[in-house]
Amino acid sequence: MSQYVAPLAKLIEHFRRLPGIGAKSATRLAYYILTLDPAQAQSLAQAIIDAKEKIRYCSVCFGLTDCDPCSICQAENRDRSTVCVVEEPQDVAAMERTREFRGLYHVLHGALSPLDGVGPEQLRVKELLLRLQSGQIREVIMATNPDVEGEATAMYLAKLLKPLGVKVTRIGHGLPVGGDLEYADEVTLSKAMENRREM
Repeated sequence: MSQYVAPLAKLIEHFRRLPGIGAKSATRLAYYILTLDPAQAQSLAQAIIDAKEKIRYCSVCFGLTDCDPCSICQAENRDRSTVCVVEEPQDVAAMERTREFRGLYHVLHGALSPLDGVGPEQLRVKELLLRLQSGQIREVIMATNPDVEGEATAMYLAKLLKPLGVKVTRIGHGLPVGGDLEYADEVTLSKAMENRREM
């Protein structure tokens, strides 16, 4: 028999399914929700529903957006000759926090990982190649994570893109090996972008 009443146990179980949330954190979050007044709880629930219903992938860069194309792809003041390739949508937000990069993005939605069954077909590689056909893009910056999968993905894409006559660079290793862009601070990301190198 559970030590929690059924609705609380269900709420705790939902929180436990979230990445990085263990049993204690899930319980703490559930009890916090119970302290909210009904309007706050309703607002939180509505924010989750709105996010699920309104957010989709941009048809150009495959980042998260509530309009298509996204605001970055639509912005006239962005450098359209440079595309920064990242693994996940949250990496775009991390790069944008630096306020250093003024080009466009391309989100792969993962990294090559043959052991996990992730090959080029599971990533947005074809779409990147289609974007390059315009001839407008002169540099592609590989900003994949500095781990085994991220490095393999960057090397694979560099070999694929170089014959197309586009400059391929890799962000500098101001980032720790094995780290994620999402958790890097702005200064580290800025230095990594400044110190990128040709591949």
